[in-house]
Amino acid sequence: MKKKVLFIMNSLTCGGAEKALISLLETLDYSKYDVDLFLLKHEGIFFNKIPSEVNLLREPQNYKYFEMPMGAAVLDCLRKGRLGVAVARVIAGFIYKSEKNSARSEQRAWKYLYKALPDINTKYDAAVGYLEKNPIYFCIDKVRATKKLGFIHSDYNKMGMDAKLDNGYFRKLDHIVTVSEECQHILKKIFPKYIQRIEVMHNIVSPAAIRKLSLEEIHLGGQELKIVSVGRLNYHKGFELAIESCKELVNTGYQVKWYIIGEGEERKNLERIIDHNKLNDTIKLVGIKENPYPYIKAADIYVQPSRFEGKSIAIDEAKILYKPIVVTDFDTAKDQITDQVNGLIVGMNPKSLSAGIASLIDNPSLRKQFSQNLSTENLGTEDEIHKLYAMFN
Repeated sequence: MKKKVLFIMNSLTCGGAEKALISLLETLDYSKYDVDLFLLKHEGIFFNKIPSEVNLLREPQNYKYFEMPMGAAVLDCLRKGRLGVAVARVIAGFIYKSEKNSARSEQRAWKYLYKALPDINTKYDAAVGYLEKNPIYFCIDKVRATKKLGFIHSDYNKMGMDAKLDNGYFRKLDHIVTVSEECQHILKKIFPKYIQRIEVMHNIVSPAAIRKLSLEEIHLGGQELKIVSVGRLNYHKGFELAIESCKELVNTGYQVKWYIIGEGEERKNLERIIDHNKLNDTIKLVGIKENPYPYIKAADIYVQPSRFEGKSIAIDEAKILYKPIVVTDFDTAKDQITDQVNGLIVGMNPKSLSAGIASLIDNPSLRKQFSQNLSTENLGTEDEIHKLYAMFN
């Protein structure tokens, strides 16, 4: 008899965790599992990638009020007789305004958002909160399941979250799953009581699928050396460091074109920095691309200028396409790149980043060596799905 499983996620926007969830859902054995998916918002670039075997549950009607301006949300709630939701939205609004740390803001607001969201009445064999904060909290508070799993997709230390608020939720999880050995080490230090429940499951990537998608034709044009970066436009991806390092390269006389694929709240700030440094013709904020792989394939060098990562799916994808890679020295960088063997790990500042890129530009044989070394690595992680099956069982 099939096991019944629920996955919970905020939405399917352009982040690495969202992409990882789709890859996982594409890999699941549907002859053994009936799978439901609950999204707080039915939107995102990966929304149309949900496999047909997955049953998408209804979008919760009241969640929209917590993303609307407070006045409009309260007015609409009162008009529709949702007094409890209106009160919860007002209190959450005060938290959003007073708590400057966005991660803690989401954590603290949950107990008010909670009141506006429906319980899921189906009983599941396993339920998976596939991202830290709201998906895990929903899994604990709103779902009945024999086993409950929570995924942490990044370096917990760097996310600015309040471990005391998470402690009560983690206590109720059967498995706390993270995406790299370094992230596991960090979680074990912060939550020593749950060491036996903290496990690693690497994000699922399929080299065959990525290489096939990379064959789509794009025309970047120009004779300049092409640099590509992929990631959400937010603070922790460090794209302002990339802009400053690009300025260093241009001032030194290098002819480059830098394509940054992704979207996010930092776009206006990044546009301002690009404009201030007169780099509008050099750096292109490409936006979200449903298929970023032709851009990565067309790159001469792939650069990840992040301040922190859990395990970067984009780096794995660049490795699969055998690209020479430069990454900053965030804590988990060594989980994916061996310095001077399959890429460069450089200091987390514009000068070090530009120097690393320049060394690859000046040394085509080193770029070729990195690519050759990557071609011998076993980069597929489809077998990671068996770790999930073991947790379900």
